[in-house]
Parts: sequence; C-alpha cells; structure tokens
Amino acid sequence: MGLLDSVLGAISGGGQQGGPGGGEAAMLSAVVGMLGQGGAGGGAAGGLGGLMGLVEKLQQSGLGPQVASWIGTGQNQPVTGDQVTSALGSGAVGQIAEQLGLSHGDAAGQLAQVLPGLIDKLSPNGQLPQGGGAGGELASLLGGLLKS
Repeated sequence: MGLLDSVLGAISGGGQQGGPGGGEAAMLSAVVGMLGQGGAGGGAAGGLGGLMGLVEKLQQSGLGPQVASWIGTGQNQPVTGDQVTSALGSGAVGQIAEQLGLSHGDAAGQLAQVLPGLIDKLSPNGQLPQGGGAGGELASLLGGLLKS
C-alpha cells in the first residue's frame, strides 16, 4: 500500500480516511472514478482519458503553470475550487459532490487540495507515467490500493 500511503500522506499530512465523506481517500477514489469511467464528460473513450487527459484539460483551462509545478520537482502551486470547476466543468464537480455527500463548493475546494498532490505523486522525477496513465491503468493502480 506504499503508493496510496505516499499520496495520502503528501496530500493530508497523515492519510486519514475518516471524516465527512470519507476524507482524502474518498476524494481520491472519486477522482480515480472520474478518470477511468468518464465522469468528467470528456471524450467518448472514457472521460478524461486518464492522467494525461486530466493534465491536458487543466492546462487548456489556463492552469498550465500550476500543472507544470505539480509535475515538476519543485514546490506545487495552489489552485482554487473555482479554477478546478472551470477546468473540469461544474457537471464533473457536481457528480463528485453528490457521490461524497458534499456541497458543490466543498467538493471543488477538496479537489483543489487533492489534485496538486495526486498529480505530483503520480509524476515521479518530474515525468508523467509511461503512456500518460490511461484511465484503466490509473483506475486499476489507485482503485485497487484504495480498497486495501
């Protein structure tokens, strides 16, 4: 469970899974679902097309410098919930909010907190995974760990 511990630890400082809506683990699970199952309303091949699709969508929405900082080896630049909603669409954020029992604003805020650490941990040494982390591969990798 090393990758999950690493991701959760980087995001939350401890990896707690409790709390309203299941905390960071529940949010990570929702993001994995969005990436692998078309939850963001992306292309016909399944949502965002995995990690690469998520990165491209964020970059195309004007968050290129922030995303570059998450992938790079330096400090991660923050984003706001509004920026995440603008990039991913209110429908995708709304689906995550409903799934986790959160308000739209709370879900967007949590996504803004989780995405930098998640993308950072999934791009070791400043590089995206081989193949860009296609939806199925990413869902398989993180989804299995979240169930452990």
